[in-house]
Amino acid sequence: MSLPAILAAAKASADGFTAAIPPEWMQGRTSYGGLSTALALVAAMRAGGEGLPPLRSATVNFVGPLAGEVAVRARVLRQGRNATWVSAEVESAAGVGLAATFVFMGPVESTLHLHDAPPPAGMIAPEEARPLPEGMGPGFIANFDRRFAVPQSAERVPEICWWIRLRDAAGLDPMVALVLCADALPPGVLPLLGRGTAVSSMTWIINLLSPAPATRDGWWLVRAAGSYAENGCSSQDMAIWNADGLAVAAGMQSVALFG
Repeated sequence: MSLPAILAAAKASADGFTAAIPPEWMQGRTSYGGLSTALALVAAMRAGGEGLPPLRSATVNFVGPLAGEVAVRARVLRQGRNATWVSAEVESAAGVGLAATFVFMGPVESTLHLHDAPPPAGMIAPEEARPLPEGMGPGFIANFDRRFAVPQSAERVPEICWWIRLRDAAGLDPMVALVLCADALPPGVLPLLGRGTAVSSMTWIINLLSPAPATRDGWWLVRAAGSYAENGCSSQDMAIWNADGLAVAAGMQSVALFG
């Protein structure tokens, strides 16, 4: 069941909507984080109303597990001349599972022009990249096409870089579709962990570098690179480029490691 189908079956509420998270979007005992965030973003965009500027930043807290029927709520915190802040929550029978703040902002005049976000060295074009084996990973990955984006390293390094494409994006806002793909990688430190080590995302910050992200044939180059791991907590940098190597998003994530 794709996200467009989930949204089509959702029921409106006073401050958002209720929806059902199907088994094929689960990651262990909780919903895939990208799906939960996408649901929250949809509610936030609806709360913002017509004329809402493009999404430029999101701060997401993965508070607890989400499964089954969920209530998705959003409210406008502040609407200024250039920017609008919207908070959103996703709650299931177990309580609040996700709390997020989205910042939507229109263009403002500036003399500063900085574009220092090159794609990874050795990037393989999606048309030439080798697909990942089918069935490798949690159940939600069946909703995506995945390909290796850089040559395999002879050493184990705390970095994962894949091409990601959503299999059904029909009718989705391009920003929602991008967010849905943006969390589809395992933690960057996974290559250094033992097989079967449990992990759990705690917080996620994503900054959009383009007000209208676009790519070729639906492919996004997504990278997660671990920079710190101590006492069961890992910090990783994240970035997304389109199929032509243009940066569209950058972020950071905190991940709990249970092993």
